[in-house]
Amino acid sequence: MLDQKPERLQKILQLVANRQPDLTVFMEDVHKPHNLAAIVRTADAVGIGEVHATFPEDVQYRGHHTASGSKRWVKTRTYESLQQGVATVRSQKMQILCAHFSEEAVDFRSIDYTKPTCLLLGSELVGVSSEAAKLADQHVIIPMKGMVQSLNVSVAAALILYEAQRQREEAGMYGECKMQQAEVDLLIFKSLHPTVKRFCDKHKLRYPNLNELGEIDDTVWDFLRKNI
Repeated sequence: MLDQKPERLQKILQLVANRQPDLTVFMEDVHKPHNLAAIVRTADAVGIGEVHATFPEDVQYRGHHTASGSKRWVKTRTYESLQQGVATVRSQKMQILCAHFSEEAVDFRSIDYTKPTCLLLGSELVGVSSEAAKLADQHVIIPMKGMVQSLNVSVAAALILYEAQRQREEAGMYGECKMQQAEVDLLIFKSLHPTVKRFCDKHKLRYPNLNELGEIDDTVWDFLRKNI
């Protein structure tokens, strides 16, 4: 039973139960560290485990661009081109929503986010590129009543993603694991046994089996550990 497992494992299993593999964010040339960190943090908060990104040619991606705590739980996949990244998202049968002001744009709250969804966000200065706008299935906007015409990209991401969370919560889409078991096992292992993971990676060993409490339970691993 869940409540009989160690506290750390219980928290990981709760996280796994709330993950939304069919909801993600694609950041096109968003490169300011504080914006990247904020978007990744929000992604984790609404149950997203993987985000996508391209970066300008003069910006070299580094892991510290994402929030130090959140990056442990949210994977950032980077691409050489927008087309490559969009093709990856398309292969997962997601609708692509582009945060972009245009004649076709609709209020972000009118979208059905219970469908597999990717939110495409543009750079801090110019927003999404014209190419990204063409690749999107739908443009969405956040209604503005003041003089300014746009919000900070991380703020816009938070508003839209929390609308997605609200809809999915109402639809009962949280609380039941949708991840592949192999992904769950790896997440548990690297979270509970980071030192062992580094050891295995260094020596090119397979990861040991775990029991239902998340403890290492592997006679082959015990032998190898004693003899390396």
